[in-house]
Amino acid sequence: MSGNVHFSSRKEIARRLGLYILLITLAVVLLAPGQSTGVYDRAMHGRLSDLNLAVSHRVGPVEKQSAQAVTEAASIPAGRKAKSSNLRVKTGYHAIIKQAGRQHGVETALIQAIIMAESSYNPRAVSKRGAAGLMQLMPATADSMGVKDRFDPVHNIDGGVRYFKRMLVRFDGDTRLALAAYNAGARKVRQYNGIPPFKATRSYIARVFQYYERYKDLASSNSSDRV
Repeated sequence: MSGNVHFSSRKEIARRLGLYILLITLAVVLLAPGQSTGVYDRAMHGRLSDLNLAVSHRVGPVEKQSAQAVTEAASIPAGRKAKSSNLRVKTGYHAIIKQAGRQHGVETALIQAIIMAESSYNPRAVSKRGAAGLMQLMPATADSMGVKDRFDPVHNIDGGVRYFKRMLVRFDGDTRLALAAYNAGARKVRQYNGIPPFKATRSYIARVFQYYERYKDLASSNSSDRV
């Protein structure tokens, strides 16, 4: 009897989680930049936080991570959410990205999203930790990928995509885990048996997925324009 009650609770939480994911998706797609209000953002984040708390008490690690990721995606202020007008890829980089994607089996829109989250397409970007270039390669990562010049867009993108593909293979094609490994390191993902509980890493994953959806929309729109 108690097993049936527990199962029903899990189903109800899953149903509610799916509903909130749908609401967030609709809000991101339908609200033009600048239309989202602070009141709406706070209300939605509060509801999602309550849901995340319920999930943490009642279900396993996979459901917890899903609820947490959704909560963090919704918590990104409206001003920081991706605007299509800010996502245009420089013509010179587009061909490099497509080539690397075809060669290593990674979707073009996903590569574009990672670069946007990592460097905002600044080939000279350097982080406080020493990551450099469009895909923010650390020195050790660049060495392991055979990248001699991290500031060279061709070498940086090729090395970054190859490294991300390695993470995808290592984590059985799970994009979220691969992104976590790209951001925080594969060792941390294994240590926590999932996405590490780092705010920066969870925010990074949420941003990449936001950019990813927008880049897919842009690609679809551009294809329609050419028909």
